[in-house]
Amino acid sequence: MTAPLSIASWNINSVRFRMEIVERFLREISPDILCLQETKVVNEDFPHAPFRALGYTHIAINGQRMHHGVAILSRVPLVEDDRLDWQANGEARHIGVRLENGLRLENVYIPAGGDVPDRAVNPKFGQKLDFLERMTRWSEGLSGIPTLLVGDFNVAPLESDVWSHKALLDVVSHTPIEIEALARLQAANDWVDLGRHFAPAPERLFTWWSYRAKDWAASDRGRRLDHMWASRDVAAKATGHKVFEHCRSWLKPSDHIPILTEFAL
Repeated sequence: MTAPLSIASWNINSVRFRMEIVERFLREISPDILCLQETKVVNEDFPHAPFRALGYTHIAINGQRMHHGVAILSRVPLVEDDRLDWQANGEARHIGVRLENGLRLENVYIPAGGDVPDRAVNPKFGQKLDFLERMTRWSEGLSGIPTLLVGDFNVAPLESDVWSHKALLDVVSHTPIEIEALARLQAANDWVDLGRHFAPAPERLFTWWSYRAKDWAASDRGRRLDHMWASRDVAAKATGHKVFEHCRSWLKPSDHIPILTEFAL
């Protein structure tokens, strides 16, 4: 019997600044693959050596200086990789790979969208909606391709994905227009939301807490911004999903926590 394949995702908010906790997570949890977002490092400066020392010898990166950036660290071979510009401005927000078993793994960092949910006065919000629309067009062409889409989507779609639906209705990440755009993306490939597949609403399920809170755990003003979506055939092989909330209390934490799904692949 083959061991399950475990795939994790984490917006690390600077991989070099938080190297200690990334290494700790890899040592303690030991996923087969870790997808990182917001690595904030150009490709030539990416810290390969510490990950290779831990057995993650297959690494795919798409980085840029100080902002954005995505990476995939893997113990299993990566057959090919690509980088799609859904932002249409060259920002490093996507990297996709194929595993030897045929699975496509797509790692994305969707724009936050600024503070005002109105594209007429906030161009960043318009960019976010356009990014989601380009992803939707891409998703429509995935029929028959076993795919796992992971990353920081910067949208908390369900009422139970935020600490207060009422308080956040006009806050970017939980506005109706973003939720509708994300729903169109989900419908385009009949994606299965693995987080809610294993922890159905209205169960509490958050992946992000602001740095602004003096005591993030006590106030618990969380949002579920990080997601794993699978095509139906891949979702059928998912055996469990975890969020690692305790990582939010580690030294020099990211404001996001890692999430992980295991598959019988």
